[in-house]
Parts: sequence; C-alpha cells; structure tokens
Amino acid sequence: MAKGSGLGVRGWLLLGLTTVVVLAATGVWNPFPGMWDWVNRRSPISEPDVLWQQRIGGTPRSVTIAGETVVVEQRTRVEARSLATGAQLWERKADWSAVAGGGAEAVVAVGRLLVKGYEVLDPTTGVTRRRDNDAVAVWTYRNLLLDARCVEATDCTLSAWEPRGVAPLWTAFLPGISSGLLADNPNLLDTRRLTSARIDGEVAGPEAAPALLGFPVDGRVHVVDTATGRVLQDVEPGRDERLAVIGGRLLRIVARSQDGNCYFTISGRDAATGQETWQRAGLNLRTADSAGCVQREDPYGARNVLVGVAPDGREAVLDGYDGRLLLATENSERVLAVDDRYAVVRTAGRDGLSGRELSSGQVRWKRPSGEKAGAALTPYAVVIADEKPNRLVALDPRTGRELVGLRTSANALAVGPAGMVIGEGREIGYVRFGAGNGNPARNGGPARSGDPAGDGGVPGPAGSAGVPGPQDSCGPKNELCTAPDSGK
Repeated sequence: MAKGSGLGVRGWLLLGLTTVVVLAATGVWNPFPGMWDWVNRRSPISEPDVLWQQRIGGTPRSVTIAGETVVVEQRTRVEARSLATGAQLWERKADWSAVAGGGAEAVVAVGRLLVKGYEVLDPTTGVTRRRDNDAVAVWTYRNLLLDARCVEATDCTLSAWEPRGVAPLWTAFLPGISSGLLADNPNLLDTRRLTSARIDGEVAGPEAAPALLGFPVDGRVHVVDTATGRVLQDVEPGRDERLAVIGGRLLRIVARSQDGNCYFTISGRDAATGQETWQRAGLNLRTADSAGCVQREDPYGARNVLVGVAPDGREAVLDGYDGRLLLATENSERVLAVDDRYAVVRTAGRDGLSGRELSSGQVRWKRPSGEKAGAALTPYAVVIADEKPNRLVALDPRTGRELVGLRTSANALAVGPAGMVIGEGREIGYVRFGAGNGNPARNGGPARSGDPAGDGGVPGPAGSAGVPGPQDSCGPKNELCTAPDSGK
C-alpha cells in the first residue's frame, strides 16, 4: 500500500512558522514583541511588592542612597536612578565610584583604575562639579572627602574637602602612601565591620569622618587629625604589635604566644602626647591567626567601639576612647552588629535577637528569629536577614518597631532615611518604611500611636515622626547630643 503524501508534523510546523514570519514582515500580525515581553517579564522580588523595581545592566557592586537618587556602581560604569520612580537619570563609564556627603549635599566621586584623578558629580544630573587630575586615592565620608596625591613615592599630600567644596579645607604632608592605597576608600587602620549574609557591607552608606585616621606608610602609622590636618603621630609598631586608630585614640594591640595560646593586651594612647590613657588585658580582638599569634587583621567593631572575646568565651564591646566595657554577653550569645549606640545580639538558644543600648545596658527590644539570621545597624534602621522562610526586616533600633517586613530572598543593599534598596541579581527595588506592614492608616483607618498620621504610613524625614535620625555629629562621646529617652 502506498504511503500518504501528507506534509507530516514537521512540515505543518515549518509551514506555520513561515506563515507567521511572512505576516510579521508585512505588518499584518506580529506576535514576537508580546512573546518577548512574556519571556522577559519580571517577577516581583519581594512580597509585599516594592515601590519600584528596575533591571540594571549588570550585577551591582555597590548601591548607595544619595539624597533623592540611588547610585549604582557596576563593574565598568556607574548610574543614578530616581529614588521616587527608579527611572535612570544618568550613566557614566567608570571603574569605581563612591558617595560623599548626605541628603542634598551628597556627591558622587568617580574614577578609572590605574589612572590618576577623579571627578565629583552631582548625583541628580551627573554634571561634573569638580575635576582632579592628580589624586591616586579618595576617601568618602558624610561630612568630608579626602584625597591623596604624590609628586614622588616619598612626597605625598593629603587634602580634605567639603563634599561640594571647591577649595581644600586643609592639606597635610605624608611621606608616601601604601602601595595598596588606590582608587576609592582603600583600607586604613581602624575597625572591620561585622558582616552578615544577604546584607551588603556598605548598607549604611557613608559615615561621618572620625576625629583621627591612621594611614599606613612603609610599616609605620601616621595619625592625622581630620579637623585640622595635623599629623599627630608617626609610630612604628613593635614586632608583636598591631596599631589601630579608633575612637580618637591610637590603640596598641599586643599579642604574645605562650603555652600554645595567644595572650592579648590592649592600650589606648593619647594621639597628641603618646601617653597611655587606658589598658585592658585578656580580650581577644580577633586580629591574630593561630600561626604564632601574628596579627594581620584590624579588630572588629564600628565607629568608636571594638568587639572582642573574653577568656571565658563571652563577647564584649569596648569603648575605644576610654576602654570602658559597654556590653558583656551571656554564655553562647553572639554580637551580630554594633555601632556607637546599640548592639544586636543573637540569644544563646539561637532562636531570637535582641537590641541592647550601649549607654545603659538596657535591652530595648526582642524578637524571634531563625538560627542563621544576620543583622546590620545603620543610622536609620536595624536590618535583619532571616532564612527559612527568607525575610528582610527593618526595625527602629531604639524601640524595635517594625518599619517594613518583606518575604524575599533578595539582599539588603542600601538604607536611607525613609526606606531601603533591595536587590537580587540584576533586579533592584526600593521599599518605603511603613509600606506593607499592616498599618491601618494605609487603608484609611486611624494611624497607630507613634505612626505618622495621614501619610499612608510612610515616615517623614529622619528624626521626625518616630523615625530615628543619624547621630553622626554627636562627637566621640555623644557629648553634643541629648541623651535618648530610656523608655522607663
């Protein structure tokens, strides 16, 4: 019996595809844009949904909220987006970028690797406000921008600028700089941040410049006063010492090997006179490895405080200025995040977190969490990243009030006065504090006590309506700020 002469399945498919192509080419019917939109459709990166979500050109290396913009640093370029809508405002080719200043005074410094100089850009327009052709390194703070330029390897000048300034506030001579001090924010001799999975290490944005900075130069430490530019000390560490400049003091950390253990002694020195102001023995600041107690790392901490481990295994927080013990945890508790004001501690049972006020030792808040939960402290909020289920939560650091809670596997990238940027892969989004947290005011009901009324539950500027404001300018001892309400 003769076989049929039909087209068969492949033939009909080929005929159908040819017909669609012809219809699309003649403009009669084109299904391809709709098909591509369906393939490229973006799934929300959190629940509740973010205020806006955008796909950027590559995975971000850093994200910073600068005034009313979001500055996104990628591998070979930097771009700015509107904080309100997520729309791109400008884009520049750059190998590195960093934000200095805060609010309306913020600027973006950009540069190229292995090329001297940098530009200071307006974060809203991308317009160049100032250009430098000689600097080899830049440090950015909330109130200062520092740069270093070298005529020769042993003849360098450090200059301080207001973020939007056009003339340096001061200049200081340094006999060279470390070969590793290049590009933006190279490491100085201060503290290492405690880090957590799914929370970017720079989530807090730029902080205020500390009173003193320690610059490593040829194995020595040059201590610079950031108010005047005066070089206060030029110190060479001993063979078993590590030096760090924290809390307005020059710290000498001595690690001595004996009986298979490392024994530590910490002393704080007046940077102007070199006189010892305090000393404490036995606290391990995790600066040394097990190979002969060689200290290769900066101590953990933030701003003016240090985090170490006591001989009994309990963690402790020290004031770098006077050596006071600000916090001693219970057995098996662990400090996850710390700043000058608070510490976030994981409970001994690993099933909860608590916020501790360092000035009083008071427990400000408690909440349950998974055993792998991480945390970070920013000037505006505590950020908590939890697993199983994956969540990101922002809390008022003083009261523990939930500012926003998201079911998401995304990372926390940046926190600002009124919200935070989260991201997963190339997708980034912005969520406002107060959004999606069950506030009746969002649905026309009365606002709860402590919530801003009549604004949809979205807090106002930092420091108002119960939203914590940054305390960057309070001074090393908080002497310029009114003591916060203890809640008693």
